[in-house]
Amino acid sequence: MNLHMILVVGFVLSVTGCAEKEQVMSEPVDEAPKTAPEAVAPTAGNETWRNDSFLKHMHLHAEKLDDLNYALADGNLEAAKTPAFWLSRHDTVGDIQSDWLPYLYSMRTEAEAVETAPDLTTARAAAERINAQCQGCHAAAGISTE
Repeated sequence: MNLHMILVVGFVLSVTGCAEKEQVMSEPVDEAPKTAPEAVAPTAGNETWRNDSFLKHMHLHAEKLDDLNYALADGNLEAAKTPAFWLSRHDTVGDIQSDWLPYLYSMRTEAEAVETAPDLTTARAAAERINAQCQGCHAAAGISTE
């Protein structure tokens, strides 16, 4: 129940957060890309995240992560594997800044870890690392989720 509440609160904060605050950036895991999306070179004031299609795509990430976390909170490892599969293999939008890509690749690696997890404890740890990559990317993009 406690993990479930943490996941719910985390989701609510990630969806409703709009104020810009400084956050500590988590370290992305070095990982070769699974697919090579076209990266947008980082530029001052680049606001890729304000693009409607990009924003919808990121909201879909949040929905899939919520589905994954709810399944894990319910103790259903098999149900968690479906959104984990999507997170690890879905098509990537083409206008991602190159400095955000390590977070994307790490998120996919951790989603694969959920898919192959032998037990709930292992899957939950990987899900927490997915969240850390999402938060790190938000911080790199200057987007607060609080």
